[in-house]
Amino acid sequence: MKKILLICLLSGQMLVAHAGGNAVHRTAYKPVRAHASAISNAGSAPKLYSSIALIYDQQTQLPLYTKNPDALAPIASITKLMTAMVVLDAQQPLNEEVTIDVADIDMLKGTHSRLRIGMTLTRSELLRLALMASENRAAAALARTYPGGYVAAIAAMNNKARELGMQNTRFLDPAGLNSNNVSTAKELVKMVAAASNYPLIHQYTTAASYSVDGLGGREIRFANTNPLVKNVSWDIGVSKTGYISEAGRCLVMEAVINQRSVIIVLLDSWGKSTRIGDANRIKKWMESANMRARTTARS
Repeated sequence: MKKILLICLLSGQMLVAHAGGNAVHRTAYKPVRAHASAISNAGSAPKLYSSIALIYDQQTQLPLYTKNPDALAPIASITKLMTAMVVLDAQQPLNEEVTIDVADIDMLKGTHSRLRIGMTLTRSELLRLALMASENRAAAALARTYPGGYVAAIAAMNNKARELGMQNTRFLDPAGLNSNNVSTAKELVKMVAAASNYPLIHQYTTAASYSVDGLGGREIRFANTNPLVKNVSWDIGVSKTGYISEAGRCLVMEAVINQRSVIIVLLDSWGKSTRIGDANRIKKWMESANMRARTTARS
């Protein structure tokens, strides 16, 4: 009889321990879901001035905020992220020298460039300037020297878009000067996520500045078009800005906010500072929601 009682007691303890283990396992996931819920159900959505916006949580793979996420719109120099990906996919020598040519001049918008005809840079430097400083001639030179030439580069960009599931996205030029380079916020999330897998794209898009030797040996310094990369409160993995009159001011970023990796897409922001202001408002909104979630968890 004593043996039977002992076996029952031990069995009960094991069942309790097993149930307790499962309880710990379940609650381990609750903070993630509670936090995501707290953000998306925060007292008020962030007041954003971009016409199109999307905040995407990479951990839950769910949007935290959307504003016209399916609207098809010009994406301007956000295009250069795709240009960089196909160039890197082609595995051309990054230390190979490329000379800026007349063919690289912007004949569509007539934009200015400090990369003069005859300047020679490495492919790596062209990638850096196209991504960091949004240099149009750098992007054009990359496409011109792509295997098969300019037309092949554009075809590769569109093929890559299809591979990523970006069915509505179209590319007609490598710099984003053509207003028929279009996409949606939802599809740009896919592009930014793909770009974040390229270490060089991370390195080049988040660098604050870079200098090259111009004609005659004069140093030319280029700065990042996104001032947030110099802000120590931001942890940015991928960044790209864009602007043409048809697209307005654009910004995409992959960033970590409160230890959560998010992708931010802001399109058609009018005013030079609106996209940066919107990004900061998103960060503040998420941080406030995180504090509310912690307060609720403690109460």
